[in-house]
Order: sequence, then structure tokens, then C-alpha cells
Amino acid sequence: MIKDRILVFIPMYNCEPQITRVLNQFNEEVSDYIEEVIIVNNRSTDKGEETAINYAKQMKNVKVNVLRNDNNYGLGGSHKVAFNYALDNRFDYVIVLHGDDQGNIHDILPLLKSKDYQNYDCCLGARFMKGSKLSGYSKFRTFGNRVYNWVFTLATKKRIYDLGAGLNLYKTKMLKSRFYLKFSDNLMFNCYMLLANATYKFNVKFLPITWREDDQVSNVRLFSQAFRTLKIALFYFLSFRKHEFLEKDFRDNTQINDYTAKVINK
Repeated sequence: MIKDRILVFIPMYNCEPQITRVLNQFNEEVSDYIEEVIIVNNRSTDKGEETAINYAKQMKNVKVNVLRNDNNYGLGGSHKVAFNYALDNRFDYVIVLHGDDQGNIHDILPLLKSKDYQNYDCCLGARFMKGSKLSGYSKFRTFGNRVYNWVFTLATKKRIYDLGAGLNLYKTKMLKSRFYLKFSDNLMFNCYMLLANATYKFNVKFLPITWREDDQVSNVRLFSQAFRTLKIALFYFLSFRKHEFLEKDFRDNTQINDYTAKVINK
């Protein structure tokens, strides 16, 4: 039986205390389904890159490459680096696992074992659906996320359970046109990906996950992000031509022609 080529992408920005815990998730059971792991360092200012390289040398179960973005592209920009890498190297699937150790790749292991992921274009972790477990997440933020999930549900006419958790799986075939390149380079990237799922009629599965917050440092400006998120949903809802809406350039810096990174631990 031909085995799917699965890449795991770990975005990293100042995750020195957490990155080894994330890599430690790749035990023999998980690694059996993974061909390669790439850690995309978005120009961290701590020693996370050095820590990741040193730990990767000890890993025997899976191939790990550490990439350093040529510039600070933001979280969305790091996704573009990884998606391009997956397409250019002909992977079948790419899994996103955030480098701050809030999510756990074992939550997606049942899908890998059953191969149920093959029935969908993307499988998205959802912190707020039935069966999920939250630890250290405030009730205020939980309530706000649930409200915005329904805002996007109304805007897209598709049930949305999470606007963007740190554990997602994408079939690279859905990314082939590279429609994502003009999406926002910041934290809003996942919101545009949800709009693309609805517009291009991708087959999506949400799955409950575990999520915890203890020593992570959030880069989210809560109220400014809430306003920007609402604005995105409203503009999409009011747009008569959804495809044309998504073809706009939503980046703050439209001068970036290539999202490039170098492998630094060969």
C-alpha cells in the first residue's frame, strides 16, 4: 500500500521554553505516519532556534529540518513558507502544529490511523466544539470565541467551530493554485482560509482537541484583533462576488514577492 507523504509544519516565534516539549510529542507511534517535520523560525529573538536544532539532532524517529524565514513574515507568512515547501516537495498533506505547545498532535492521530483524513480537503482542530478540553483558557475568551464562531458561521453559511486553532491538516491538492499567497500575513490568515473553504467549496471536518495555556506568551491584541475579525466577516458577507473578494490582496506589506526561508541545520 502506498503511504501518504505527510509533512508537519511547526511555526515558531520566541518559543524557546516550549519547542522541545512540542518535538517530544513525536514518539514512535506518531512518527510512523510523518515523513518530515519542518520548524519555521520567524526571526525569533530568543534562543528557540538553537534549542530546536540541538534537540532535533537527538531525534531518531523522524526527519526534522529547521528553517529560518528570510524576513519576519508573521504567522500567516510562515504558513505560506510551509505551504509552498509542501507543494514544491510534493507532499500529499501538511499538518500545522504550533510551536508554543498549546495543542497536541496526538489529537489528530486517530484520523491518521483510520485514514479518515483522506475523505476531506482539510481537518481543523476546534477548541470549542463538544469533546474538546480547555485548560487555563479564560471564560471571557471562550465566550468571545464562541460568538465569533457564529459570526463566521452566518457569514459563510457553513458551521464554524473555531477561527483558528494551532492544529490543522490540509491536503496539498487544495493548495495547488496557491490562492493563499495574498491572504493576510498576520494572525488573520486562518480567517481568510475559512472563507476560502466556504467559497471554493472544500470539504472540511472539524475535530475536538485538547488546548492548554500555562507558560505561553500570547501575541494577540485582544480587542484590535476582535475588531479586525468582525470587519473581515462583515465585508465577506456583504460581498456579492465571493471569489472576487478573495482574490484581493489583504496583506499590509504587498511588496513581498516571495516567501522564502533557508534550511539551517543540514
